[in-house]
Amino acid sequence: MEEQRAHCKTNVRGIKDSMSILSGKWKLHILGTLLLHDKLRFMELQRALGDISAKVLSKELRDLELNQLIYRTEIDGAIVAVEYEISPFGITLTPVIQSLANWGNTYRQEIIQQMEKNKSLKTK
Repeated sequence: MEEQRAHCKTNVRGIKDSMSILSGKWKLHILGTLLLHDKLRFMELQRALGDISAKVLSKELRDLELNQLIYRTEIDGAIVAVEYEISPFGITLTPVIQSLANWGNTYRQEIIQQMEKNKSLKTK
């Protein structure tokens, strides 16, 4: 019983740590987008994400870089450009992101089926 409690405590701590790093509306979106692309510049990433402000994207990217989930590379040229890519440690989140995507798609289908079922019951 004590071993089970210790295991549960460890899991709760792991969930807390994970949520602390990945919390917010955009972090998983950013990581998922970077998983699909090799490297993206700031504006490319912002366009790919859609409805995110430059200020919020900049903050989220700083957090992800600080937590070693992405790399930021400055490219020298006439205009300094910055590229972002997912780090090897960030890539380890692939199964988590895929599981969340699968769950979300299943949930969406379930809700749509329930809505259609309720709609058909009301029209009878």
